[in-house]
Amino acid sequence: MRNKYTWLSRLPLLAGCLFLMVSCNDQRESSADYSRYFEALPFDMQPVEAPVFPALTIEAFATDSAFIQQAIDSVAFLGGGTVVIPAGAWVSAPIELKSNVELHLSKGAIVSFSTSPEDYPVIERWYEGQKREKAVSPISATDAENIAITGEGIFDGNGDYWRPVKQMGVSPSLWRDFTRRGGFFNEDGKTWYPMEKSTLRPVMVDLENCRQVLLKDITFRNSPAWCLHPVLCRDVIIDGVKMLNESYAANGDALDIESCSNVLVKDCFLDAGDDAICIKSGKDEEGRQRGVPTERVVIDGCTVYNGHGGFVIGSEMSGGVRNIKVSNCTFTGTDNGLRFKSCRGRGGVVENIWCSNIHMNSIRSRAILFDLYYFTKGDREEKPVDETTPSFHHIYMDGITCSSAGSVGIMQGLPEMPLHDVELSNVHITGDRPFEAIDTARIRFQNVVFTAQDSIWKSMN
Repeated sequence: MRNKYTWLSRLPLLAGCLFLMVSCNDQRESSADYSRYFEALPFDMQPVEAPVFPALTIEAFATDSAFIQQAIDSVAFLGGGTVVIPAGAWVSAPIELKSNVELHLSKGAIVSFSTSPEDYPVIERWYEGQKREKAVSPISATDAENIAITGEGIFDGNGDYWRPVKQMGVSPSLWRDFTRRGGFFNEDGKTWYPMEKSTLRPVMVDLENCRQVLLKDITFRNSPAWCLHPVLCRDVIIDGVKMLNESYAANGDALDIESCSNVLVKDCFLDAGDDAICIKSGKDEEGRQRGVPTERVVIDGCTVYNGHGGFVIGSEMSGGVRNIKVSNCTFTGTDNGLRFKSCRGRGGVVENIWCSNIHMNSIRSRAILFDLYYFTKGDREEKPVDETTPSFHHIYMDGITCSSAGSVGIMQGLPEMPLHDVELSNVHITGDRPFEAIDTARIRFQNVVFTAQDSIWKSMN
């Protein structure tokens, strides 16, 4: 142990840090067994296993904002292990995860990310389905394998230093608080930008082309844009994670799973400024050329509060979405419950989606929403079908309840490509406005009750 500690202490990576080696055994792995979530699925999927790490464990104490990165680099250099951040309030520059390293944030630890623009160089990353120039993310990983972020601590993205704020979206007192900090305004003075880099704001956790990923028990809050964005990743477990953004947070999605496969999301808590649990696969021609669907995803036992949608597919789904199971979730206070969205020009196929045992209340708009005119004016004339025509079909909903909503729901397909082969069974929804179906085919109902405006509609069987 002494020799290894001496060798570690001499690494140049350790400048600015104080490390304490806790243990150095052979291997350490997660004790969680996730196999039950992959039993009796309606599609073929092998169980996703948690990553396994060498048992080298180092506790790192900060003396500068780069200490977490220095600790990760050192452990990666030694072949892998765990970096433990102890309880306390720390400030960090952006972090890049490395293969075979677990970052563990202890209970009582809060890591707030730097608010200095110079800490965030501009790079090219995937965002909203296309390659964009963005500031580097507070937490990122590229081409990494066998990585994890665990623990009961909190990562705070300091998103208020990045995000634009619309005057209409906040209280007068909050508007005064934001605008007193200086910053910039748009032409009409009703949108405030905290800094010149606001248009380049990053997602908080950006994982690109990674394998064997575990995120467990951690809290991510106050992100600059989207909170958690795995893209082109495989074998991902997101377990008991809290993703929290203010309701006014522009583009404040909680979880965006894009062009990923073999994913388990369980027992997570989400409070978002935009969509909560969202499935994507690229946008328009770039997404179709990438051609990587999101597939084999299991979502179970999650709770959503604020959000534009509880569970969402789209609108960037040009690479396709298939074989998704969402079950045992609760949405309360979201704008929409189950939300499917796209438009002409996207292309892509969404198929084989199973939603079961979803319980909703206080849904502000629609409990169920299929919108194939997302962000378009809604030309109802039939168009030619080609690679840019999105298609949604073979979607199954069972055991869906909603005690109150602005609308029971709407299913809106396209004249040239109707929404088709959708089955609803054991669905009971109460809303102010009734259910609508436009440009649909083969919509089947069994034990379905829609209550709206003192009227009740029941399926015949």
